[in-house]
Amino acid sequence: MPIKKTAIITGASSGIGKAISLRVLELGFSVIGVSRTVDEKDFESENFKALRCDLSDEKETLKLCETLKKETPFIMINAAGFGLFEPHEELSAKTITEMTFLNLTAPMLLTNATLRKLKQNSGYLININSIEAIRASKFAGVYSATKAGLKAFSDSLFEETRKSGLSITNINPDMTQSSFYDELRFQTSDKEDEKLLTSDIADAVEHILSMRKGAVVSDYTIRSLKFGIKKKIYQNN
Repeated sequence: MPIKKTAIITGASSGIGKAISLRVLELGFSVIGVSRTVDEKDFESENFKALRCDLSDEKETLKLCETLKKETPFIMINAAGFGLFEPHEELSAKTITEMTFLNLTAPMLLTNATLRKLKQNSGYLININSIEAIRASKFAGVYSATKAGLKAFSDSLFEETRKSGLSITNINPDMTQSSFYDELRFQTSDKEDEKLLTSDIADAVEHILSMRKGAVVSDYTIRSLKFGIKKKIYQNN
């Protein structure tokens, strides 16, 4: 029986990362899922392996990099991330440093650890970015900076590795219904045509993996058909 090709996916415990992990398993790959709380029981697949790591922590991330250097990935998908949208002066130094590390530094470190194997395998590097990478929004300075930085990193790496068989893609989703908004003051709209679903992002990944290897969509932006947002209502006790 042939050995299944391996995908490493961060943020695998919930939201976009989990939806992509489930889809990639359906496509016949083995998956190494990374997050703080990922559990193999949630996937019920012998082809899923969980690696717990806090990707906002430098020591844990560097240790994970050493572990991943021993793997032979065909796909690397950086999906972990978080955002906090407040006036910049209201953000704590801890929030700024952790958001920057998780959203930008960690993907660069994990890519550094896996890039040689990805090139040798003529594989795929997919960074789950954000619509905020290509536009400017108020209260999103740090988040937008991390996502714009990740896009710039991917674009540069695309040019750098172009003589290899590696395909590199930025996926830039608009507001997607997921746990991303659990701690925020707003969330996605209730209307189906005013939001994205995590399955939409998984569809994009499947499309990228199904394309002729000689063609690459380097930027894949997904928007809801209409714009909508829902502010959360907090009641005083």
